[in-house]
Amino acid sequence: MNRSRTVLSHLITPTRLDSLYGSRYISRIKGLNLWITVSLLALVLLAGCRAYKATEPLPDGSYLNRYKDLTTIGRVVIVELNNDSTFPQISADVTEALFLALQKKQIFGLTMVRQDDPAWRSLELEPGAIYSLEELLAIRQTLKCEAVLVGTVTQYEPYPHLAIGLRLRLLDLIDGQLLWAMEQVWDSADKTTQRQIKQYFQSQTITGFESNLEQMTVVSPLKFIRFVAYEIGQTLEPTR
Repeated sequence: MNRSRTVLSHLITPTRLDSLYGSRYISRIKGLNLWITVSLLALVLLAGCRAYKATEPLPDGSYLNRYKDLTTIGRVVIVELNNDSTFPQISADVTEALFLALQKKQIFGLTMVRQDDPAWRSLELEPGAIYSLEELLAIRQTLKCEAVLVGTVTQYEPYPHLAIGLRLRLLDLIDGQLLWAMEQVWDSADKTTQRQIKQYFQSQTITGFESNLEQMTVVSPLKFIRFVAYEIGQTLEPTR
């Protein structure tokens, strides 16, 4: 069985909206606090001009806000992932692979920021926290972007077989909405993951080496990470 976990959406509360966006904004959203629960998915969406209906979580453990066009959100910063595993290098490796995979999608402009970047450190944000509107505004002003992709390596097991768990979320810094999220575990011993690996190599331009590459992915951490990053990128298809 493919092990995937349900995504918990980003919760935004209207604390001090008047000081951040003015009275016209707060009058439009007054009394608007919409909770939609699908399975274990809880999504609260507060928009500047209207409320958006939540999209159901996708079968792959991801969520995509189909009422938002990702191609129009502007510049996105991907922050080096937090690391809950016991392998210090894995967060940097996964972030790099994810950055490259999303660049190839060419959905939005993308910049990577490391955890030790002075600008990011100056924000003094708790890893994995639910950010307030004040914090989202601070991120936008400090990193000079319209959206931010943050997350955590929830687990990493290089043996007896490779397994990677990730929790990711893409946040709109303009109105605080959750644009996309994913929480999943990829296990190389899982039959579904093995089938996805085969499909991954079949989708590449390399021909004649599929079987060898599939075997290398099962034993090579970097190739397995690239496969995971590719799978994540496939869930970020923009609204047309």
